[in-house]
Amino acid sequence: MSGFIKYKTYAFIDKDPVIDQVRTVVQGFGETHAQISRASGVSSGTLHNWFAGPTKRPQFATINAVLRACDSELVIVKRRQKR
Repeated sequence: MSGFIKYKTYAFIDKDPVIDQVRTVVQGFGETHAQISRASGVSSGTLHNWFAGPTKRPQFATINAVLRACDSELVIVKRRQKR
């Protein structure tokens, strides 16, 4: 299927792999979901839906807000240069 990303090391069965990455950051930050919710402006219900609920593809803006509240950020790294 053109237009879809294939993950070589992740079996995309149910949820976007970014959810696992954000879960790791949130757990390591050491604050409760309620505290992160207040700091980020993203509801604790949204966090619950990412980690244990029906959300499969979270919005970039909400991911970014939660990561910033956890003193983290998404970084885009160019893997190779065009020749």
